[in-house]
Amino acid sequence: MDIHNKSRLFLLLLLPAILLVSCSPSLPKDYDDSNVLPRIYPDYVGVTIPVNIAPLTFELDEKADAMVARYTSGDCEIVCAGKMQPKLAAWRKLIAVALNAKTSTPDSSLSTPDSPHIQVDVFARHDGCWTHYHPFTINVSSDSIDPWLSYRLIPPSYVSYEALTISQRCLENYDERVIYDNMLCGLEVNGQCINCHSYQQYNPQRMQFHARQNYGGTVIAYDGELKKVNMKNDSIISAGVYPAWHPWMKLIVYSTNHTYQNFFTVCRDKIEVYDSESDLIAYDINTDEVTNIENRSDELEVFPAWAPDGRTLYFSSARFVRNDSIKDATTDVVARYDSLHYNIFCKSFDPKTKKFGPRRLVIVTDSLLVGGGSALLPRISPDGRYLLFSMAPYGVFHIWHHAADLWMKDLQTGAVRPLDEVNSPDTESYHTWSSNGKWIVFSSRRDDGTFTRPFFSHIDEEGVFSKPFELPCADPDYHRQFMKCYNIPEFLRSPVTYRPHDFARLLKGEGVPVKYVQRLSE
Repeated sequence: MDIHNKSRLFLLLLLPAILLVSCSPSLPKDYDDSNVLPRIYPDYVGVTIPVNIAPLTFELDEKADAMVARYTSGDCEIVCAGKMQPKLAAWRKLIAVALNAKTSTPDSSLSTPDSPHIQVDVFARHDGCWTHYHPFTINVSSDSIDPWLSYRLIPPSYVSYEALTISQRCLENYDERVIYDNMLCGLEVNGQCINCHSYQQYNPQRMQFHARQNYGGTVIAYDGELKKVNMKNDSIISAGVYPAWHPWMKLIVYSTNHTYQNFFTVCRDKIEVYDSESDLIAYDINTDEVTNIENRSDELEVFPAWAPDGRTLYFSSARFVRNDSIKDATTDVVARYDSLHYNIFCKSFDPKTKKFGPRRLVIVTDSLLVGGGSALLPRISPDGRYLLFSMAPYGVFHIWHHAADLWMKDLQTGAVRPLDEVNSPDTESYHTWSSNGKWIVFSSRRDDGTFTRPFFSHIDEEGVFSKPFELPCADPDYHRQFMKCYNIPEFLRSPVTYRPHDFARLLKGEGVPVKYVQRLSE
């Protein structure tokens, strides 16, 4: 018998054993029922998920000799042992059945009667005895989510901050790809830092990101064409920092900032980032022209964001009058860093003339928090109704503020409220809307207070959000072992197809210098 026939015979003999091992584990027959919900990680108890999300995996978050769990909907079930790690095909079938079945669970307060959901039963063995925890549900929404998410992966330490990437994940499975690796142009002597990746209307073919230090410049990718821009100019404070793509024009608004940071040894917020100067500029991709939008010496403007109709620009701004007795502006800001309160403003914009109108106050933080607050990162929902923002007692960089929460204003009714159904005792910071306006993604440190992870939440017709759920991973223990933060999560309609080495070659070349033109009149 030749080697190929022997191999086929071996596989035929082995196949029954493989099928036996891979078949679904059985549920315990003898167990005690408990009225207590199971402690699982990640916490998916009572969450609402999109129809196209990857399988939710979890593990028991307590000591036990063994665990068996079951997902059920209608006549479909998935049973796993050790860790709940459903196969993709089985998970998709379960979701389809849930959407069609709409079965209710009368004894559960974690689902809406007759709404699509999956019931979850968890069994744990302690000292030879099995316990069946109180069942919970995972609600299934027919509202889909954008299939891709991009983010920056960065260590939470400044010792090795160069080891970072801009990466992207398919939310429909666990596929992850690198968009750009910072080490492609980084050296021990001449380091590099990349940040502020941004896209025009969720389009991966229209993106930008910044490189700082070695080979510094702004990378602009537009429908297959790449260019590096040197945005430094004597007429503006700095190169562009925080970007905001116009919804359809080849125009990006940036803040320009002189940014500094302090490190604390006693304060719970270990790092404080602040600007000694900041302004708003507009950059024309076609002409490489930049112009001032705001140029106020007594205001610190930052974090621009467009309304979906492209006719209103939102931004945060703090009133800061210089102390003439302090010559150095940075020293002046440091002395009063905890009294910096940012409000949210907007300006009208005429796409035909490219002119901005005067600023108008939208969010006044003094009326929202006792002692004042600081409102940052305005983000308008795709339907133009809601303004989502981050709030903390003071400051401009809420990712380092443990007290930071998400808030929302209904632009139709004027009502403003904290998102109590979304917030946690720890940091909620960067946030953005899905393209259909049905979901948000935001960064949170609720797991351990150190690492930011992406969380998702669904908004209903009344403007109420569902309990957030953490980015699913193939192994539920992955994030507990992963020592990097997810920074600036942004939804995408499809994956970025530009290659990392194309970006690296571009960065190693010279940047196109910008041309300054007069400030657009109000």
